[in-house]
Amino acid sequence: MRTDRWWFPPLITFVGLAAWVTYATVRVFMHKWYYVDEFHYLTPFYSPCITDRCVEGSAEFGTPLPSFWLIPEAAFTLPFLLLFRLTCYYYRKAYYRAFWLSPPACAVPDAHQKYSGETRFPLIFQNIHRYAFYAAGIISLINTWDAIRAFHSGNGFGFGLGNIVLVGNVVMLWLYTLSCHSCRHIAGGRLKHFSAHPVRYRFWTFVSKLNTRHMLLAWITLGTLALTDFYVMAVAADWFPDLRFVG
Repeated sequence: MRTDRWWFPPLITFVGLAAWVTYATVRVFMHKWYYVDEFHYLTPFYSPCITDRCVEGSAEFGTPLPSFWLIPEAAFTLPFLLLFRLTCYYYRKAYYRAFWLSPPACAVPDAHQKYSGETRFPLIFQNIHRYAFYAAGIISLINTWDAIRAFHSGNGFGFGLGNIVLVGNVVMLWLYTLSCHSCRHIAGGRLKHFSAHPVRYRFWTFVSKLNTRHMLLAWITLGTLALTDFYVMAVAADWFPDLRFVG
């Protein structure tokens, strides 16, 4: 019975998520323009690079996988990163409404005749989100190392616009990861007496404040990931040079 434009938010969500997934899929399987050797810029879409197709200098952790085109360079981390995003509480709401119309909006009928929630296959696997959070933390550490490594160019310490892009992306990824509901529960969800755990209480308070912005951080990190990847791709492809401040 709603007469307002209730369909507009799920439509925007559909377009935004579909555009990002399309871009990310194309980039992951391009297998080129992901590393700038001169400044050690490595796009997060290819980190860590672990196939024997990796260009020289980009593989910090070895190359145990063969260079079959269906195997992405970051084959060990991408599945876990995808699981963390897919099972995220906000993203569930986003794609349930935008892609499955279940329901498309508040006070709008569900597009499906039956509703079983997340109790049946395949949605029952949404419960692994708490475990995907740990993997996302490890991936954030790897991305942090990539950002730090980029300050050491071939001539020693260096600093350019690419470093700002990489560091900005890492900061936002950490904020999104820490704002996760699972992180908030780990920090203080099982505590019965906050007064007995002052350190964990302060961390829980910090995470709780971030948690109120979890949706915003989810979208921001999609933007920073795409921006970081595009910048590294553009510099690697010689579309334009990196703006250097030092080195």
